[in-house]
Amino acid sequence: MKILLTGATGYIGKRLLPLLLDHRNEVVCCVRDKNRFYFPEQFKNKIQVIEADFLDPESLKNIPDDIDVAFYLIHSMSGASNYDELESISAHYFTQKINQTNAKQIIYLSGIVNDKSLSKHLSSRKAVEDILKTAAVPLTVLRAGIIVGSGSASFEIIRDLVDKLPIMVTPKWLNTKCQPIAISDVLEFLIRSLLNPVVYNESFDIGGPDILTYKEMLLEFARVKKLQRYIYTVPVMTPKLSSYWLYFVTSTSFKLASALVSSMKVEVICGDNRINNLLGVTPIAYRQALERALKKISDDDIISSWKDSRVSGQFKGNVSQYLKVPKKGCYIDRRKRAIINREYTIARVWSIGGETGWYYADWLWDLRGFIDKIFGGVGTRRGRTHKKEIHAGDALDFWRVVYADKKQGKLVLYAEMKLPGEAWLEFKIINNTLYQAATFKPRGIMGRIYWYAVLPFHGFIFNGMLKKLI
Repeated sequence: MKILLTGATGYIGKRLLPLLLDHRNEVVCCVRDKNRFYFPEQFKNKIQVIEADFLDPESLKNIPDDIDVAFYLIHSMSGASNYDELESISAHYFTQKINQTNAKQIIYLSGIVNDKSLSKHLSSRKAVEDILKTAAVPLTVLRAGIIVGSGSASFEIIRDLVDKLPIMVTPKWLNTKCQPIAISDVLEFLIRSLLNPVVYNESFDIGGPDILTYKEMLLEFARVKKLQRYIYTVPVMTPKLSSYWLYFVTSTSFKLASALVSSMKVEVICGDNRINNLLGVTPIAYRQALERALKKISDDDIISSWKDSRVSGQFKGNVSQYLKVPKKGCYIDRRKRAIINREYTIARVWSIGGETGWYYADWLWDLRGFIDKIFGGVGTRRGRTHKKEIHAGDALDFWRVVYADKKQGKLVLYAEMKLPGEAWLEFKIINNTLYQAATFKPRGIMGRIYWYAVLPFHGFIFNGMLKKLI
């Protein structure tokens, strides 16, 4: 079976890909940027990677005609203020292209839309569904609410809130009911829908067995972590205040926080669960989903995370745009140090940031992250998805990985913090020497003032860090 997988670098797409390959399928991965698409070497002969932007119909010519099934996993939530318009345009061009192929089925993962009053993002999901229905190809729609899994935006927000706040004064939308579902069950429904005639031209709600308020979800998470937490809801917190509350306490971006807050006021409960019997799936309970997610985190076995998506930060365009670190018109702080053990130093470099920290003067890195958060940046709360592995496109605190090659011993990071300019941090090993370069391309006089303001700290921080990396 030949499958078109759109959104292959997204949270769901990254997890679905290995399952599709396990079933001996050939998968055509549709990505906007090949440089940030990573897959294990053993899958090389089973994967075809094509670059396509569904806002650009010309680029869709790369999609082969001989596909059997197409997964539509494209979402633009929080990427731009007019994301609903962009989602409709993408769906329209996708529909036009899919009609020119041999596809026998489209599978679309949407959101539960049973409430009479829908948020902007749920209305957009429904609009996309309506556009996809106009295709000449049978459509299967799976509608999910809160997805619980390591790295999902909803799970990470719940984890941040419970881990950091013993007492929470929260908005009244925490009393809204929802029906969470484990990521493993979402993937099972997607796999079992493949070329299954019983789900052609049908829309299904998928959810776990528990109907809970967001408050109950937080308290259950606390019980699983064996933490005592107290939650008090107040009616005076506006949507904007609620969004700022999530933004400052959790690792979410403000745009994503705003979109989530508007959706959390809407009940997302399954209308029926007939698909469970049709496909023979018995979804697991919320508590079991939490326990599985926490074990994945403990084992450092997180396949994908929302934090690595472009909407988690300030990153614009493709990774390839930032691969070549500029020199002209830039300030560069270069340092080097002889290494003792190449493998040791590479392991240290590849573990930098996140829970490991920056090896020296972490409090200064944290302070810089706090200041960044105040000015609307990403701060350092995103951390990193894996403790020891990083790939191009991954988020790393307030940096974005633009190049990572262990064999070569080279790592290049691009700054996503709020800056009066652009910044890169580069590590590379040549022979027996570790080179580190901090490059800053200033924007106007404020950029130059900023560089000289932070310059005194460079010697203190970078020399100490280099020593620890050795």
